[in-house]
Amino acid sequence: MIDNYTKNTIPDGFKDFLLAHNYFKPWCISYYFKWVSIYLSTQKKSQSQPLNPTAFCNDLALSNEYEDWQIEQAKRTILIYLQYKKKLEHQGEPSDKISKTNSWQDLFELNRRQLRLMHKSLQTEKTYMRWLQNFIDYSSKPPTQISTDDLKRYLTHLAVDRRVAQATQKQAFNALLFFFRHILHKRIENLDGTIMAKQRSRLPLVLTPEEVLSVLNEMTGVYRLMAELIYGSGMRLNECLNLRVKDIDFQRNSILVRSGKGNKDRLTLLPERIVTKLQDQLAAARIIYNHDRNEKIEGVMLPEALSQKFKNASKEWSWFWIFPSPKLSVDPYSNIVRRFHIYPSSLQKMFKSAVICSDITKNASVHTLRHSFATSLIENGYDIRTIQELLGHSDVSTTMIYTHIARKNKLGVKSPFDSLS
Repeated sequence: MIDNYTKNTIPDGFKDFLLAHNYFKPWCISYYFKWVSIYLSTQKKSQSQPLNPTAFCNDLALSNEYEDWQIEQAKRTILIYLQYKKKLEHQGEPSDKISKTNSWQDLFELNRRQLRLMHKSLQTEKTYMRWLQNFIDYSSKPPTQISTDDLKRYLTHLAVDRRVAQATQKQAFNALLFFFRHILHKRIENLDGTIMAKQRSRLPLVLTPEEVLSVLNEMTGVYRLMAELIYGSGMRLNECLNLRVKDIDFQRNSILVRSGKGNKDRLTLLPERIVTKLQDQLAAARIIYNHDRNEKIEGVMLPEALSQKFKNASKEWSWFWIFPSPKLSVDPYSNIVRRFHIYPSSLQKMFKSAVICSDITKNASVHTLRHSFATSLIENGYDIRTIQELLGHSDVSTTMIYTHIARKNKLGVKSPFDSLS
């Protein structure tokens, strides 16, 4: 229910702003107005400076009245509302206002802060910031002179001069779209005339079961276990590294992959032949966990809402990493020294070395194990929809790509040339 105070305070154009920027579906608008209503009512009672969105959502979490996804929804809504208010305050002012208050360096850091406020992953933050820096270097203009034409020229430059792949050009566009929308508050409307990179049809590289075993035999310890787990379950590298103790179900031989690509949870397989190894790894991780508790080290990193709602969860065994790093490191978000999981490059280097030592000429990477998992299931006759769910693909057409690289003789098809006498 929206009270009269809130109704008179929310600008009439806020709904149009939400729809124009594709933030929400039209039928969801009323739910987001509810969060603004609660926020403004709280602000009115406090009679202080504008409430910090994080502090506001922390109070929501502590009330135990809302689910975690609702708290995330509330925070995102308030951030967008404050952004819209800022836009209203700037209307009618000179267009060079940004240059008087913000240099490129200032806007660069604002972009980083906005990415973190919207809970983008650290990898996404690094990627977006890298593309923004590249765009700044290319444009060589002050912020107030940047327009959609500059973006069009840059995207064309990537396709023509740098000859990047279509996916790379799209990644750059998404990074700059975020900057234009959330920092410069400019709409990107007309990209006609932009030369788009050509889509290249490439089949994923796969290893045969024999080649996989050959590579695994060149690996040892925890790195071999991670590679076996990725091949046996079809997980992505980061999904494997982010596994917590509570994600393994030995009774059902299943793994719960939390916040995978697209921020989706899913169940996948736990290979029976590595159960004992995985239990041994948990015992080794428990030793590290006990050491951290004895040394009063900060708990592991948790999603934003959970860390506020359950204060001690980060120090509980169930939330500890299955593959903890042997060294402590600094949390890039909070600057707190804590324990993280093993760094991705450690496994990538070990796997690459194993491929070379096994005399396999294919340019295989850790992700090749995921492709090999999917291809082997198709060759063994499993249903494509089941494979789609195990891989976490949103569209079955993505999974269908593996049907093109499965062994052609899986149905007993014989070449006519082999029948010649």
